[in-house]
Amino acid sequence: MLMKLAKTTALVAVASCTLNAADFNAQAEKDRLELVKYFEAKFADPYANKGTFFPYSTDDELKNNFEKGLKHNDFNIGSYSYAKDAKKTYIPLKEFPPYELNVEDGEALFNKAFANGNTFANCFPNPAIGDKYPHYSEERGEVVTLTQAVNECLTSNGEKAWNTKKGKMADLQAYINYATMEEEKTVNVEIKSQAAADAYERGKAYYYTQRGYLNLSCAECHVQGTGQRVRNEKLSPLLGSVTHFPVYRLKWQGMGTLERRMSGCVKDQGQVPPGDTSKEMKELLFFMTYMSNGMKIDGPDIRK
Repeated sequence: MLMKLAKTTALVAVASCTLNAADFNAQAEKDRLELVKYFEAKFADPYANKGTFFPYSTDDELKNNFEKGLKHNDFNIGSYSYAKDAKKTYIPLKEFPPYELNVEDGEALFNKAFANGNTFANCFPNPAIGDKYPHYSEERGEVVTLTQAVNECLTSNGEKAWNTKKGKMADLQAYINYATMEEEKTVNVEIKSQAAADAYERGKAYYYTQRGYLNLSCAECHVQGTGQRVRNEKLSPLLGSVTHFPVYRLKWQGMGTLERRMSGCVKDQGQVPPGDTSKEMKELLFFMTYMSNGMKIDGPDIRK
């Protein structure tokens, strides 16, 4: 099943050109349901599944340091959903999260007037829009991310674009996703055309393709390798990987956007990451976000 996921590329979209309008997401939805099934099976009982999913983990770790019986929405907090040792530090941090000031700063930025008198509310009347991005714009013929939309709002009002990885951008997104979480919205990526389906397939191909001098793919760590330990941490899952951004990362000592994290992850694979608003990055995020469809928005959050 997993190899079928990895090998299904943009060729599938080309072969599906006769689909009705309501069926353009058929392959993507099949992929998503297979991914949910894979992770639920993997964490039904890690010790019982050691020969299939956890060949390098010790019996003691599998018996005592993993949660089991996890279901779809449990994965929206990443590796904390199954790593008992990590969850012990995560839960107290969530009581007094270090990103509270970032959310407040983001709210102030949202309401601050531009030089022309407008505010972000002129572009986004309701700040609870974290479930709307990324989306495929049929009019523009491209994927549009929240980071891109924020900077386009700024420049269309005569303001300078912000850093796409941190600072004001991360603070504003922290407020937007907090507002989205407060309204209990879920991830809802739609694929309504062949062009959108093609964009999804290209993003999927990027995620599953081995590249760089280490010859790694995103999937090797975050699908096949999920739960396995690298140094002191257990690898996080693709399922639910986007629901909690932006994040306050202890390593950064500050907030960062999803683009910042993905760029770092791609560098760790031994390759040069695509630009934050490049076609490759946006389509990668489009694929990843579709894989979390139906999961609750849980951002901002904290990670190590």
